[in-house]
Amino acid sequence: MISNHWIELRKESWNRLETLVQQVETSSLKALSSADLREFGLLYRQAAADLSTVRTDEGSRTLEAYLNRLVSRAHNYVYSGDRLNLKSVWHFLSKGYPRIFRRLLSYTTVALAIFLGGALLGTLLTVTRPQFMNAMLGPQMVDKIEHHEMWTDSILTAKPQASSLIMTNNIAVCFYTFASGILAGLGTIYFMFTNGINMGVVTTACTQHHMALSIWSFVAAHGALELPSIFIAGGAGLRLASGLLFPGMLRRRDALALAGGESIRLLSGTIPMLIIAGLLEAFLSPTHAPITLKFSVSAVLLTGLCFWLSEGGREESASTTSVTDPAPAES
Repeated sequence: MISNHWIELRKESWNRLETLVQQVETSSLKALSSADLREFGLLYRQAAADLSTVRTDEGSRTLEAYLNRLVSRAHNYVYSGDRLNLKSVWHFLSKGYPRIFRRLLSYTTVALAIFLGGALLGTLLTVTRPQFMNAMLGPQMVDKIEHHEMWTDSILTAKPQASSLIMTNNIAVCFYTFASGILAGLGTIYFMFTNGINMGVVTTACTQHHMALSIWSFVAAHGALELPSIFIAGGAGLRLASGLLFPGMLRRRDALALAGGESIRLLSGTIPMLIIAGLLEAFLSPTHAPITLKFSVSAVLLTGLCFWLSEGGREESASTTSVTDPAPAES
């Protein structure tokens, strides 16, 4: 049963949220400072959790109606976002995206661990069971490897078309990896693990036939962005699954909506990375350019990627006193 003491403890937060909602309704989200935006997001999430609690008490229908109206009003602005323009896209990519990446880093780390587990298994099976390698790669690819030929040479004959196809395929793979998280995370785990197995089989098979430098020089340039994008997509899928499996104090529908918003934002940052990776995979990776050039491009891209994701948005975050930067408030 909801007590008066519980209501008194939360009334101040509800009043503050209502004040912010009225301010936004009168003006717009732009009228709020960065600190107010963060507080708005936090108060909304707390009010949504309080609404879930109140719904369990049949004697609090009036309070339930009040909170339901308040949460509904706030929801329209928390998830509305700004109109898409170059300035808002740049702000998101330079500041908002690195922050949400760091906040959800644990999910990406788990996805990476699953991928590495699959790669390790693929390596072990290739070494101990050659027939597994044959089944995974197919007779044509195995024949090329045995003759020390790179199967990627075919890309050189159709660079523009290949680039478009590679971009589309990579974006689709990342989307499927993310979206399959709705299957309680099993789909995401499957995609990450099987991609890891494929990577382990291919690299090990090439290494066994003295083509390690060939395969890694091919992967180096575009892989610096493509592989992290796959890991991030896996993290987005796992975040989506966590909202479904572990709603906490929120209703499962609300928890899934919150997780979906965060995971989509996490996934969206991989699109420019995959576009660049697609261009490199068509116009640099399969060419006979100096190997040092390919690894140099890889080093530059990895350094830039790490700096962007680790330092982006920190200055703005440090200027506020809020402890958490909820994803909806970064729109």
